[in-house]
Amino acid sequence: MHIDFVSDIACPWCAVGLNALEQALARIGDAFPVELQFQPFELNPGMAAEGADAAEYLRSKYGLSDAQLAQNRATIRERGAAVGFAFGDRLRVWNTFDAHRLLHWAGLQGRQRELKHALLRAYHGEGRNPGAEDVLSELAASAGLDPAEARAVLASGRYADEVRQAEQFWQQAGIHSVPAIVIDRKHLISGGQPPEVFEAALRRIAAASAAD
Repeated sequence: MHIDFVSDIACPWCAVGLNALEQALARIGDAFPVELQFQPFELNPGMAAEGADAAEYLRSKYGLSDAQLAQNRATIRERGAAVGFAFGDRLRVWNTFDAHRLLHWAGLQGRQRELKHALLRAYHGEGRNPGAEDVLSELAASAGLDPAEARAVLASGRYADEVRQAEQFWQQAGIHSVPAIVIDRKHLISGGQPPEVFEAALRRIAAASAAD
């Protein structure tokens, strides 16, 4: 089974969804083999390098009141805690394109999953800028990658075309919100679902595939 996890580092529900999916995969164990690949999606593709105040940005983009914003954040913290992800204060929204370039490179090195977790923790847990070169090279090292090579990738603009092409592919496939979990390029599970929802869906899809 191939799983494409289409997501953005800036998306809190992507952090919830990834931890929940991985709990579901742990429950499934070796019942059937699973390959997990991360695909790029940008919630804020036009975001400037200096970022924006998170509360102001979210109020403007989604039309949220202060009370609604506070409730949304409380809900996300609760859902995160339920799957083992600790949300901290996220004071700014940042551009994530360079992080997606680095994730593409990490996939070629077999360390994409480790870097994805590091990026989500840095942004959602620690409020760090996932577009800053020093942060990205540090996170690359923490994920078992060569930080000097990471800096070279970032400085060169490498993999920009690949990321843009992948983003376009998934948008044309109908993905307009994340996380979007696509199974074998045929089945879609949307949103940061609880582990049991992911587990049931994956078992059902695997059983149907085996019966074909």
